[in-house]
Amino acid sequence: MPVALGSPGAPAAPPWANQSSGREFVLLGFAHVPALRPLLAALFLAVFLLALLGNALVVLLTALDPALRAPVYFLLRHLALVEICFSLDIVPRLLVTLLRPGRGVSPAGCALQLLFLLSCVTSECFLLTAMAWDRYVAICRPLHYGVVSPRLCRLLAATCWLGGVPVSLVFIWLFHFPFCGPRGIRHFFWDIAPLLSLVCGDTRVFEANALAATVLVIMVPFCLVATSYIGVLATVLQMPSATGHHKALSTCASHLMVVVLFYGTTGVIHLRPKASYSPESKQVVSLSYTLVIPMLNPLIYSLWNKEVKAALGRMCVQRRGSHIP
Repeated sequence: MPVALGSPGAPAAPPWANQSSGREFVLLGFAHVPALRPLLAALFLAVFLLALLGNALVVLLTALDPALRAPVYFLLRHLALVEICFSLDIVPRLLVTLLRPGRGVSPAGCALQLLFLLSCVTSECFLLTAMAWDRYVAICRPLHYGVVSPRLCRLLAATCWLGGVPVSLVFIWLFHFPFCGPRGIRHFFWDIAPLLSLVCGDTRVFEANALAATVLVIMVPFCLVATSYIGVLATVLQMPSATGHHKALSTCASHLMVVVLFYGTTGVIHLRPKASYSPESKQVVSLSYTLVIPMLNPLIYSLWNKEVKAALGRMCVQRRGSHIP
């Protein structure tokens, strides 16, 4: 379990750590580098704006371009929407923490942000699984791919969005425990492990349920994604031509890269023993999937996907044409 403020070996708490009013919590993100806070705020704001711009562009292209009507682009649009929601949930609070440290948040506000965060993470896991299934059907069962209807795609997307709510409610149970001592959270968003370090009570049943939910959300979808790509690889190896190999694998490359980035960082954070990392190192790793990955996903899909690049080119040509008198 992460070291709580005031425990032996922990850095000295900032002055505002013990000044929260009543039952409010205070985020202490990057309190160990106070001189770098303005620079970090500027850097994170730039990354945040790039993430919003890139994902909004993906949503716009896949919604308006007639050539991007395949199920994979429908799912990609929803993945971009999840990334936008994810960024909007994390980054504004991070910027406030950096520029106006010491502002308290009520347990209800903390629980609401955590609920939204966990719902977005769960939805992204499910969407990545659905996209892997889409690639499996497209490559391994091409005759069946034409019958994947828009209605089925909408049902898949709705399931991915709504599936995160019941899972996140398991973790909100944490706020029924009593909290004691300073309510400073050595993180830049409300996360399970640092909140758990402030609980005064027996949390073994909660931790068992939280572990089961984490395995359900991370490991089960990851195994389904891996199974889908094992099937894709087996099918590709049976193709007679090298051109067929390259074309099939190129359609999966961008999605596979996103899967590795997302599951690699979330797995390090949520599946490692809680005593195996410091709060400072956890903040650095958490930046990967809260800021960096939402920024990189649109770049990965646009740079690796010829159809998305072609759609972007058509949109640019249309805009230039609309401005010609």
